[in-house]
Formats: sequence, C-alpha cells, structure tokens
Amino acid sequence: MSITTQPITLHLNGKDLGPVQVPEGLMMIDFLHEYAGLTGSRLGCGQGVCRACTVILDKPDGTSEEVRTCITGAHFFQGKKVRTVEGHATRNEKGEVVSLSLVQQKFLEHFSFQCGYCTPGFVNGATVLVERLKRQPVAREQLDETITEALNDHICRCTGYVRYFEAVKDVVLSTPGLVKDGK
Repeated sequence: MSITTQPITLHLNGKDLGPVQVPEGLMMIDFLHEYAGLTGSRLGCGQGVCRACTVILDKPDGTSEEVRTCITGAHFFQGKKVRTVEGHATRNEKGEVVSLSLVQQKFLEHFSFQCGYCTPGFVNGATVLVERLKRQPVAREQLDETITEALNDHICRCTGYVRYFEAVKDVVLSTPGLVKDGK
C-alpha cells in the first residue's frame, strides 16, 4: 500500500513555498511542523476547540480570518496566503528577529502568558481583530465586548485571559484609528 500525495503551493509568511508533495488528508498543523519547519502553531486539543493551532488566512479582498490547522487539511490552503505566529516579527536578512509586532510586544509587556502554549493562537486572533478594526473601527463603549468576542473561543489552561485581554486593549487603544467616539 502506498500513500497518495498531491502537490501544494502557498504563500507562507511572505514567501512562496512549493510545490511540495504531501499526503492527501494531511492536516495543516502537520504540514507546518513537518514540511515547513514552523513549530510555533501548537497542537492542543486536536479537535479545533482550543485554537492554539490557529493561523491567519489572508483573503484576496484584503481581509483576514483565523483558521484552525488541526482540523483543516493542508490542501485547503493550496494557492492561498497564510501567516503563522512566526510571520509577525520583523527579521533581518539573517532571519534574526529585530522587532516584534505590536501585539507580541504588548503580550510581553503585560506578561499575558504563563506556559505559552496557547499564545500563538491568541497572537493570531488578536492580530485579526486589529486588522478588522483598521477597516471598521469600534465605538469606545463597545471595545471590551469586541475584544471579548474576538478572543472568546481561545482557551488558556493557565487562565491568562485577563492579561491577554488587557494586552489587546492596550494595542487597540494605542493604535490610532481603531476606536471611534460615540456609537
């Protein structure tokens, strides 16, 4: 018996990757770990519930969305633009991190994590929220509810929710144009 493979080509963290022959039915989390060498996305529950495995899918219309990689096959991403947690920081020509994204920096400043297992999913979820607010600012009165709704499905077993929330709120309030006054 042999394993049937198919090629996959995608744009991953700003670079084209592929074509790479991968088994049909391979989950994206496994592709990221085993074929792309990116281990930042975490396999938590394996059922799409905890969202530690979340990556960002950049759509052609300029919007972005979270996608859970433990329940989504690698071939779903054929020809698409994907960002993992490794794609947020700015790197120099040697690949060394020279600066973190604002979300990552605020998570550090607020010590938003303990074990860090869920952090990649929270970074991606918060980033998608910030990108959405750049297009559609939220009323200041709705900010807490908006952040809670955006992060609500992410699970942190160390109960870092308050710190994640505060870090994201700091990002939103310190980024001009994401919050509007009035309803």
